[in-house]
Amino acid sequence: MEEMALEPLTDVLCQCNGGRTTNSEVPRPTSRHHQPELGPNPNNFSRLCSRDEAERTEALEELTQSVMSRLGLDRPGSARLDKHTLLRLLRVSRSCPLQEVRERAAELLRTAQEQGVEIPQALASGPSAFIPAQVILEEGPDQEVLIEAFLSLGRFDHITMVMALHPTYLSCFLRTQHALLELDGPLPRPWRHYIVVMAAARHQCSYLVQQHSAGFLEAGGEESWLEGLQHTHPKIRCLHTLNKLLAHRPWLITQQHIQELVCPGADARWSLAELIHAVVLMTHSHSLSSFVWGCGLHPEPDHEGDHAFCPPSPSNNMPQSPHSPAPEDGKPEDGVTEVEVLMKRMVELQQQEEECSQEEMITRFERERSESIPTAVVRGAPSDLVLRLVEDPEFIYEDFSIRGEQSPPTMRAQVVCGLTYNRMAMHKDVDTHTLRKALWNYIHCLYGIRYDDYDYGEVNVLLERGLKMFVKTVACHPEQTTDRIYSAYWRLFRHSEKVHVNLLLMEARLQAALLYTLRAVTRYMT
Repeated sequence: MEEMALEPLTDVLCQCNGGRTTNSEVPRPTSRHHQPELGPNPNNFSRLCSRDEAERTEALEELTQSVMSRLGLDRPGSARLDKHTLLRLLRVSRSCPLQEVRERAAELLRTAQEQGVEIPQALASGPSAFIPAQVILEEGPDQEVLIEAFLSLGRFDHITMVMALHPTYLSCFLRTQHALLELDGPLPRPWRHYIVVMAAARHQCSYLVQQHSAGFLEAGGEESWLEGLQHTHPKIRCLHTLNKLLAHRPWLITQQHIQELVCPGADARWSLAELIHAVVLMTHSHSLSSFVWGCGLHPEPDHEGDHAFCPPSPSNNMPQSPHSPAPEDGKPEDGVTEVEVLMKRMVELQQQEEECSQEEMITRFERERSESIPTAVVRGAPSDLVLRLVEDPEFIYEDFSIRGEQSPPTMRAQVVCGLTYNRMAMHKDVDTHTLRKALWNYIHCLYGIRYDDYDYGEVNVLLERGLKMFVKTVACHPEQTTDRIYSAYWRLFRHSEKVHVNLLLMEARLQAALLYTLRAVTRYMT
């Protein structure tokens, strides 16, 4: 999970088409989605993210004057401040790390309510249903890191807030995501956002669907595309099979899937550079969906599902966001014992000198990948917002190895993960390498990837069943993740350490899917 794990993705995109690439075969959308603007100039919101403090101050004053003037034009005022503007004010008032901007947005909403406007209020008290907001504030990075993220992104979303518990990783993640979505590349910007949307829909991740649907429209995408895949460009529709395989069973991807998309004469032919860009976007979206579900992220304040419009009454009491049932907490001494046992096992493994034969190593791998680990309870039916973007929703993850059946060939690989703080729960100066490696290799084991030099017996020694259940759920069925399985493992560990597990999950998933795709592309080209 070191920085090097993400950097090559940027290089791949640049090298596939000679660096700066804009493929003329990909048609650019010609019409933009327009909303009737009954509120302040939207440019004022974007200028709030300017690095020039004077420009931010000017934009804030213009925004204030515009809101105030519109409130006075026609009482009660709701006809003059549109829903989109009100939701932007809510988002800024909740998440902007710049105090003067955050407080002014909150003040404008209060003023609007006093003038008879039905204003939105957030239903959730923080970015995560699993992690208390106060913990994120206490364990998060310095304010300067938060402000830099806000100025770079133009917003400060829940993903960034939770990922900021690991600021070094966040910096790398933001650079990579910026390269994928914004820098020169084979695909036009609206297509990039739409591919993320259709990929996130495979895991019912309405958070990413809403986030990138907005990005798609802002980049000039056709609104009709969001009504379903049948309304999109034929080239986008051709990605359906590859998308579902990458999301659920990447080991089934073959050179034939690549050939059907890129070979001369194919319907809606993709260039290899375009396809690689699309694959990276899809795998990025699938793995990020695991992070969103694994950290229990609430919708953004301006997303459907995390706000409600209230009557214009200053004393209004808002309903609270529903949470998953609280886990049954064990005794504190049980958690202490759990940590001590895990540390003892790690030390023993690090001191172990016995070497296993290759045959025994393979046997232990096969035993691990065929172990029956249940996942969490299935959630209710996904929303229409997600369902209309998914074809063949019944196609889901199945265990790589099913007893009694012939399984696909195992992929062999080698990797090292480097992010560590040398601490574990209440202990400091701890070498956690063996634990991180066991987590990474177990995730890859679920996807049929084996490391020749790794003893898979260590997985059973270090990863207790509750942790395995969480890992398998988030990696393979992320939409089934609940507060209960998040809270059931590592009860005395810090939330930042559990977020670290989710980062490992996200990166390992991403790499597994890319490895299988690379194998298929290599076989197609040889």
